[in-house]
Amino acid sequence: MNSVLGMGNALVDVMTKLDGDKTLRDFKLPKGSMQLVNKEFSNRILASTLGLKKHQSSGGSAANTIHGLAHLGMKTGFIGKIGHDNLGRFFEQDMKQNGIKPVLFHDLEETGRSIALVTPDSERTFATFLGASIALQEEDISSDIFTGFQHFHVEGYLVQNKKLIRKALRLAKSNGLIVSFDMASYNVVAENVEFIEGIIKEYVDVVFANEHEAEVFTAKKSKEAFRELSKHCEIAVMKMGMNGSLVRRGNEEHEVGIVEVNTIDTTGAGDLYAAGFIYGLCKDLPIDRCGHVGAICSAYVTEVIGAKMDAGRWEIIRQKIMEVISA
Repeated sequence: MNSVLGMGNALVDVMTKLDGDKTLRDFKLPKGSMQLVNKEFSNRILASTLGLKKHQSSGGSAANTIHGLAHLGMKTGFIGKIGHDNLGRFFEQDMKQNGIKPVLFHDLEETGRSIALVTPDSERTFATFLGASIALQEEDISSDIFTGFQHFHVEGYLVQNKKLIRKALRLAKSNGLIVSFDMASYNVVAENVEFIEGIIKEYVDVVFANEHEAEVFTAKKSKEAFRELSKHCEIAVMKMGMNGSLVRRGNEEHEVGIVEVNTIDTTGAGDLYAAGFIYGLCKDLPIDRCGHVGAICSAYVTEVIGAKMDAGRWEIIRQKIMEVISA
């Protein structure tokens, strides 16, 4: 059975629907931004939005990708760090309920959480307290964790801990796993270009980037940035939002279009694209079809608030993927 292990920040996503922009103004949060905040600031936002409709799910970029793969029928696991608290217990239980093997370590700090404030115009503004998630250390990672898995997926947010990410990638490769890396955020890329270039060249087979991340990484523009990125790895994927995506392996390059849906919230679209693409790779599909599967997954998640979909949508996705496979 195809199997994928992920590693990333173990966060609980708290999706909160706002009536207007007042909360953003009160907390001086620029609309559409992702701000790292401390525990006290996070608690103040939670207190101020007490009466509003909320939805909680285990999150973080790599965790979202692994969730998607689990729903596509893959054997999955996830490495992360949580606190000894209710949110930590929720995160672990949510993983298990979704058929994901949790490889979770514990810290004295509270479990990380990302409060997503969704305004009536569907714009999302994130206030993220990383908490215990950033206490994951290289000492936590051992070779036996990778046994039984064929693919290892890592989120770029972890590059702040260079020793951790280097050790995990080295162990994954020494255990024969295919490695994929999601650049995650242009500002993370901008601060770590040299390090990211080094690990991609040494360990990474598949790189996921959006247009902005590819441009920051290569100091080139759009398609030129994509082609430069593709020189560093076996397979390069550049996600371009409404303009679809580009996929490339060697001299083989494809443009992949989008799937038309009723978009209300783009949270998790990139993470679910990665899930679909990795699924296609595990099924030995040609890279253009891997891109099509990614596009299907990323489209349908935009029909819901947050990065988790209901059973009905997953059924539609699985049917559409079967059409791609049998085409």
